[in-house]
Amino acid sequence: MESFQWLAQEVQQAEGDAMVMRVERFEGMADSELIEHFRTATQEKYEKLEGEVHALEKSLHSKAKAANVGYVKKTLEKLYRQYAEVNRRDFFDSSYGLKVKSELQRVEQGLSPSKSSAQMLASTEMNAYRDRPWVTRPRPHVDRLACAWLIRRFINAKAEIRYSNQPKPNEVRFDMRGGEFGHEGNLCAFELMMVRFGFSDPALQTIAEIVHEIDLRDGRYARPEAVGIDAILKGWRHEGLSDQELESHGIALFQGLYAALS
Repeated sequence: MESFQWLAQEVQQAEGDAMVMRVERFEGMADSELIEHFRTATQEKYEKLEGEVHALEKSLHSKAKAANVGYVKKTLEKLYRQYAEVNRRDFFDSSYGLKVKSELQRVEQGLSPSKSSAQMLASTEMNAYRDRPWVTRPRPHVDRLACAWLIRRFINAKAEIRYSNQPKPNEVRFDMRGGEFGHEGNLCAFELMMVRFGFSDPALQTIAEIVHEIDLRDGRYARPEAVGIDAILKGWRHEGLSDQELESHGIALFQGLYAALS
């Protein structure tokens, strides 16, 4: 509302006419009906996209697969961009969107069967890690901060998390070379931790896409939040905050983001 009021003021200062109208409700239409209208509109676009994904998947499994790989990769990138465009307008998180994203990822995994994937990774019992100490590299950035938040939010609020390049024998290493939770295939440490512990919360999935985009910068996810969060994290590093201060700030940031997305 405030944004529209400022915009109206700018228009008026430029000698234009502007009126801001606030609609509390639509007569004869409940909120649930309005939401359904939005979801129906996005579902039609998702269904069209899904048809293109299925056609692409068939070409991947054709006899001429080897000759098709370049075409499939190029088309897959285009479909990911189309998905991101529809998803930006999916204000009420249609379940169909998650279905289409899953199908896109299945095609991508078919291109690189040797890579670790959500289907190939073994599930890890969370209880085995609740009382374990954790360690990661100093000067934590987006992936390590998101992992620290996930640990404290869902595994052990009082977990011991140490920042060092020299792990101790009993410590669980994350986002470190050779650690239990590092980068696997095209997954960052946060994504791997989600897969291994079996998290499927849509809000966590969105955070994973944001972390992936900032950390790997491969253009796979076009999340509008990524630019702002990246700028904040860079600012903290320039401020010279300690590892513990970075963790404290990061946990507050990701907890606020999770609450908003939930």
